[in-house]
Amino acid sequence: MSLNERISKVIEYSNFTPSEFADEIDVQRSSISHITSGRNKPSLEFIIKIKSRFPEILWDWLINGDGEMLKSDEPAVEEEEIVEEKAKPTSLPDLFTLIDDDNFGVTESEDRVLKQSPREFDIPNQGTVDEKINDSQRLEKTNEEIISQVIGNQDHKIKRIVLFFENGKFESYEP
Repeated sequence: MSLNERISKVIEYSNFTPSEFADEIDVQRSSISHITSGRNKPSLEFIIKIKSRFPEILWDWLINGDGEMLKSDEPAVEEEEIVEEKAKPTSLPDLFTLIDDDNFGVTESEDRVLKQSPREFDIPNQGTVDEKINDSQRLEKTNEEIISQVIGNQDHKIKRIVLFFENGKFESYEP
């Protein structure tokens, strides 16, 4: 049995249509039809995607056609036990085993200090003045400043007055 035929058998096993199977293993739909028709051979990435979606399929059968298509129940249990034994730490515990689930790693004394320390929102307002300053407010000028400005402008003569209209036209007047 060729690799293309084995992939067709995996599609039958999955009970998906070829397009659903392509979506399930996250490949283009056209690649399924090219592989099952024998036009193209599957890439390693394609085979890995099949294996990761269907872990019960044996590598030897998928790659070489050797043995059975599916893992039997007894070896799978033994392999899981072996994996669990390898996963047990033999040295120091990892970071997450040190965290206490109830307090998230905070000791009682640290928790007490955290509860007693003031937060920013607990600090009373230091200012007693309720005066609001608006950035768009003009600075107030005294009458003397205004009068001196008007008098100062009288020294200058008008050279030209230009009026701009809404329609884009303008008129210029020169005295």
